[in-house]
Amino acid sequence: MTALSDEPEITADTFVDADRADPVVTSPTATSTRFLGAILPGVGLAAAIAAAAFGLRQLPGLGAFSPMIIAILIGILFHNLIGTPVVAKAGVGFSMRRILRFAIILLGLQLTAAQVIEVGGTGVAIIIATLLSTFTFTVWCGRKLGVERKLAELIAAGTSICGASAVIATNTVTNAHDEDVAYAVACVTIFGSIAMFAYPFLGPLFGLGPHAFGLWTGASVHEIAQVVAAAYQNGAEAGEFGTIAKLSRVMMLAPVVLGLGILARERLATSGNSGVRAPIPWFVLGFIALVGVNSLVDIPEAAKSEIALATTFLLSMALAAMGLETDVRKLMAKGLHPALLGLLAFLFISTFSLTLVKLFF
Repeated sequence: MTALSDEPEITADTFVDADRADPVVTSPTATSTRFLGAILPGVGLAAAIAAAAFGLRQLPGLGAFSPMIIAILIGILFHNLIGTPVVAKAGVGFSMRRILRFAIILLGLQLTAAQVIEVGGTGVAIIIATLLSTFTFTVWCGRKLGVERKLAELIAAGTSICGASAVIATNTVTNAHDEDVAYAVACVTIFGSIAMFAYPFLGPLFGLGPHAFGLWTGASVHEIAQVVAAAYQNGAEAGEFGTIAKLSRVMMLAPVVLGLGILARERLATSGNSGVRAPIPWFVLGFIALVGVNSLVDIPEAAKSEIALATTFLLSMALAAMGLETDVRKLMAKGLHPALLGLLAFLFISTFSLTLVKLFF
């Protein structure tokens, strides 16, 4: 399995006649038709898996899990038990890149500047301090454990920001192997699920009020769905504040991914790889722009709900596509050290954020 960056990105310009010496003049309509025909099987397969994930989520016991998580599991099972058809490869790659980036841009419509203001200066400071400390600790700990840098960065992003969404967004600049993405998603799913069930019991034990518990949950639990499930167990007030705190944390996705893109370019430059350029995730600027739009324009709640559903579906398609490129044998070959890293990152973000909440909130 190769890294995502090792495979050429499929675009309409890919479809030219390379066997002829003379330029081939093709109409834009013909080129677009060939392009759509090439990606349709893979995109359709990813969409079918995403739809299945939404359906399975209605079963008892699965409602607490994001359809993104279910989608990547289905994709992995399909690829390793049946095999991803060759005809679907182009569309799978398209789903992992173009559809993913578009979905991340749409995430901006779920956030507003007013939500960050509602968390308050102290709450935002706790969220930022927790995020930066957890990311730094996880990358450092990964080096000590001998975990590959790219995989450590994915686990760090998923733990410190927003779970699977952060993992796949970070991979646009990290360019790790698909197995690394799957491993990181597995880590944030497992440990986020543990937090989802444990936090409601721990909150009263630590004497946390509704706002303090909501902030702790929003600042440290991995996935948005897991935050909602955990925070609302201690009442509507805790649930609402926890959700807002989590969305404020999601907003940090943009500067983190942009920063990692800049660091990746500098790393390549200092290593002498002047002919290779790490991508700058310009799509993150679209994410920021839509946050601005959502802050200034009164979008009807019904429309925002539909957009949020579509965004989750597109992210599920991207993760399904990653599952369709993931070899379980390579996943298992990575051993238990990355899982230990995920555990240590989870313990760190939980205790660090709890300490700050108890001290300052």
